[in-house]
Amino acid sequence: MAASPDPLVTAAPYERPAALPSLTGLRFFAAMLVFLVHGTLLANPLKPTSPVTFFEDQDIARHLADFFAPAGAIGVSFFFVLSGFVLTWSTKPGDRPTAFWRRRALKIYPNHLVTWALGMWLFAAAYTPTHAWLSNLFLVHSFTSRPDTWASVNPQAWTLCSELLFYALFPLLILFVRRIREGLLWAWAAAMVAGVAGVTVVTTQLIPGAPSTPLLDLSIEQQWFSYAFPPPRLFEFVLGMLLARIVAAGRWARIGLLPSTLVMAAGYAAAIAVPDPYDFSLTTIVPISMIICAAAAGDLRGSGSRLGGRTMVWLGNVSFGFYLVQGVVIFYGRPKVAGDGTYGTLAACGLLLALFLATLLAGWLLYVLVERPVMRRWSRKRTAAAPGPAPSPAPVPVPRDSGRPPVDERA
Repeated sequence: MAASPDPLVTAAPYERPAALPSLTGLRFFAAMLVFLVHGTLLANPLKPTSPVTFFEDQDIARHLADFFAPAGAIGVSFFFVLSGFVLTWSTKPGDRPTAFWRRRALKIYPNHLVTWALGMWLFAAAYTPTHAWLSNLFLVHSFTSRPDTWASVNPQAWTLCSELLFYALFPLLILFVRRIREGLLWAWAAAMVAGVAGVTVVTTQLIPGAPSTPLLDLSIEQQWFSYAFPPPRLFEFVLGMLLARIVAAGRWARIGLLPSTLVMAAGYAAAIAVPDPYDFSLTTIVPISMIICAAAAGDLRGSGSRLGGRTMVWLGNVSFGFYLVQGVVIFYGRPKVAGDGTYGTLAACGLLLALFLATLLAGWLLYVLVERPVMRRWSRKRTAAAPGPAPSPAPVPVPRDSGRPPVDERA
């Protein structure tokens, strides 16, 4: 008997993929992981003699900093895998690479330009060399191992260099991923996980480990290669692409969000225990994959989760701005408003919550005033509508072998 068609490969031009609102909600949790590590730092990257943490009790402050230390790297890894999944899931047959690149550039550059300009105006212009701010402006700065360059201006922007590489290669990568036979998808996904492990091995065995950086047990070159250098992060992005095909083909085992989250907790505990760079993504790459697939499969089955609710989708929509503006609000705004002060536990918790709300507000403003208007105005090519009857509602593909009728998913 002939195999049923793969909806990602053979969908007709008028078809659209099913909406996966839970993945939008997951974006916020990834951004929140980055906030937690930034908001509990013992020293401010812009002023190393000043704290970021509000906690006066040094034991509490140190334990929080140690507990959340791997959170930022895990959140970034989550973003990279999720990016590959979502782009593969939403790609349209016949979509031109130029149209794809235009949409992605409009998605990331406006927010980047605003936060870059704020960083330069408020603090970075005084000490950032021309080669650093210029390469940062064009998002090529993390292709160099010089820390005064790849961590310059708005510190979070280095991840956008990796995203730009992903976007540049995506039209070629999707051709390759679409041609993988369904029976080999899991083998290729395992190869991408092995690639993540291989980056760690290369970092520890082949790249000189001295002198080490102040905050990590790695040299500057080791930290850069395993964390900020864009090409090694392709393993996570392509893994996300493969996972999208696995879910679309109905080959994801029915492992739900709860067991996936428990595995994630175990992976996070392992990240706290292991040395750098094993904690960057290796201990959590499988749990991240499980959570993304479980959330997507739940949406397809119609069971959904609170991740796809209105509040979580809103938080997911503002998460990109929330992520990008953290350097300005936390590293610059915290000392400007609260100085170097530290406080009792209850007051410190309240101030950390206030810092979160201020960052969320700034992220929402970026979304409302910059990201959303730009995407609405320029992300789609405007063409004159031809007269004729209204099109029929687009059918929504579902995973094969699901045993269910198509799910009516509406954005």
